[in-house]
Amino acid sequence: MAVAESPNGLHSLPISRRPTTSFQQKLRATAFFLIFNLGCLMINASQFVFLLPLRILPFKWSRLLYDEGIHYTKGAFACLLILMCQWFSPTSLRITFEPDGKGAVPQDVVESLVERDQEGNVTSFKLPSKFVYIANHQVYADWWYAWCFLYYTASGAHKYVYITLKKSLRWLPIVGWGMQFFDFIFLARSWASDRRQLATHLSLLGKAAESHQMPLAFLLYPEGTLVSPDTRPISKRYADKMAITDMSHALLPKSTGLLYSLRSLSPRIKDLHLIDVTMVYPGIPPMGYGQEYYTLRSMFFDGVAPPAVHMHLRLFKAEDLPIGDLSDTQPSKIPDTSPNEHAVEVEIPTKEKEAFDLWLRNLWQEKDDSIGRFHESGRFSEKELSVFEVPLRLRHSREILDAFCFFLPATVIGYLWGRLKV
Repeated sequence: MAVAESPNGLHSLPISRRPTTSFQQKLRATAFFLIFNLGCLMINASQFVFLLPLRILPFKWSRLLYDEGIHYTKGAFACLLILMCQWFSPTSLRITFEPDGKGAVPQDVVESLVERDQEGNVTSFKLPSKFVYIANHQVYADWWYAWCFLYYTASGAHKYVYITLKKSLRWLPIVGWGMQFFDFIFLARSWASDRRQLATHLSLLGKAAESHQMPLAFLLYPEGTLVSPDTRPISKRYADKMAITDMSHALLPKSTGLLYSLRSLSPRIKDLHLIDVTMVYPGIPPMGYGQEYYTLRSMFFDGVAPPAVHMHLRLFKAEDLPIGDLSDTQPSKIPDTSPNEHAVEVEIPTKEKEAFDLWLRNLWQEKDDSIGRFHESGRFSEKELSVFEVPLRLRHSREILDAFCFFLPATVIGYLWGRLKV
């Protein structure tokens, strides 16, 4: 199903050269602002009113119900993101899989990963349920579309998303409070203090996901920031200093955070995967800067959406990656009475760091090459690929109510009433 181009092809014009905002766009912006913020407010209010008391109660069942409620609110937020696209910025995801090389999914296996409805439309993708998601970082909406993509995973990974954020965002009204309930990882951007926090937090999440057989989706952007006129020279200077090749369409990736994340999760999750996604937005020219063409404001206030968001997937088993020797970090090697039961080592041997850094840099070079190939031919790979198009729409109309946490109060009250009757 094709999605219509943005009005008059505005998506391919830099924002600074687009016509002035019309009255209709101002109405759209007002409606988006009110509805999106109402959704965020209702989700956060539900967390405070119906879930926080459950966390305070000293019962195992109340904590389990609290955790289920938090997963529901994460799913509600994913529905809200989809709904905002559906109503204010219609687009689709165009998904392809790597047919050869690193992270390849054989072409005859690709179709088995796709679930369709009776009309043949793609409804979900049967991807691994526990994974680290990495991607190139072009625009601030990358995380938005990543979460929307997870809505279409068969495991329901959109309810089990974890992200690292700046510590300064922790106490933002409504949004920051909600992210605390989501158990996101807040870092001070000082690696000396952040590395233990990241390792310990992820170790706990990994153990919980494995013991309760829950999905886990940890989102990480190794570049750390957007490609921009400010960051491009920094990447070039670092490449020159290290005598390595700089990227053309991306920035050189930073391997440390990803390596710590994989080493923290792998010992505690038997079948951990790495999903590498290459993102391309139509209209951004080669060597262009994404934020000059797409911002959250231009997409949702002005209604100039990308005609489609191209996502090219590569799948890796964590055990096949060069993340080093983890024999001393297996849970069985750590005494149950140890205060660091869930932590991994803070220092990683230099040779293991260098091996992983080289692997990630080569992966990013392949990604950079595939983006260049896409600009030339419209394909990430020279081989013929199946393209799975998924319009960003809620699968069921009742999920509009989910986007505003309508069903959470009934679920919690019904469960509590059942407990009281027992």
